[in-house]
Amino acid sequence: MRLVLGIDPGTAVTGFGVVAFDGRATSLVECGVIRTTARDPLPQRLHDVHEGITELIARHRPDTLSIEDVFYAKNVRTTVVLGHARGVILLAAQQAALTIHEYPPSEIKKAITGRGGASKEQVQFMVTRLLRLKAAPEPADAADGVAAALCACLSASLPTLPHFTLPTLADVRGRNALRTPKPRP
Repeated sequence: MRLVLGIDPGTAVTGFGVVAFDGRATSLVECGVIRTTARDPLPQRLHDVHEGITELIARHRPDTLSIEDVFYAKNVRTTVVLGHARGVILLAAQQAALTIHEYPPSEIKKAITGRGGASKEQVQFMVTRLLRLKAAPEPADAADGVAAALCACLSASLPTLPHFTLPTLADVRGRNALRTPKPRP
């Protein structure tokens, strides 16, 4: 049984979900959010996020961290601040020697809903269905953390195809030449 910690990073609200995965079935262990105080300076908020993630890792001892990759917001400052939050989360995961998977938001949404442009409500609905929950994880940031964890579980369960190379045209022509019967005298 593997435990995957999924993270939807943010400096105000960081969503998380811990999912157990045995190769076939998934189940929700815990989900929620880490909230920081808006009045606090950025370094304090980053410290709070790092401590929250470190505490989750210590409590659940996951094997894997699955985190939403940086998206490019219209506001450059938003993108940079999100990068800071991701940095402290990745640091906590690396310090705990977790396997780390990073997925673009559209890839997580596509894995969960079938559409890369799905709304938060659609993600919540599908997380609820996939995990057979009675109610959707609240708030939406928690559902996004669970979705990140599920994305890693779904990616891990896909079969890998053996590596092979296609024959070249010369190979095909060479085989046909060998199979062509010789003309009779």
